[in-house]
Amino acid sequence: MAKSGAVKTLKSKPAPASDPIERSVPNLDRVIHERMRLGIVSALAVNDSLSFNDLKKLLQTSDGNLSVHARRLEEADYVDCEKSFEGRMPKTEYRLTSKGRKAFERYLNHMEALIHAMRER
Repeated sequence: MAKSGAVKTLKSKPAPASDPIERSVPNLDRVIHERMRLGIVSALAVNDSLSFNDLKKLLQTSDGNLSVHARRLEEADYVDCEKSFEGRMPKTEYRLTSKGRKAFERYLNHMEALIHAMRER
């Protein structure tokens, strides 16, 4: 048992710099890599566009959570947001931009390379 105040930690050997996994992890697109944003981008990649309510239902999330993550994707120019009205009801429609599609393809290629490198170990 550890002395009071002492914290026991497990030390792992650092991966060699030549390790393809260690080299590639820092290169992940952090804008896309977050779970909710990855869900938004994935859904938009297979649909021409989706409404706010469609995304909210699909991702089973709250208005606030979806708004924050969608805004972050807009700021990165990965997603385009169009606001309009249907009658008196506001409608927000999202589309993946060409920059967003390219970033998502790079992200998927990166993840495939990581998976391949892990399986070869």
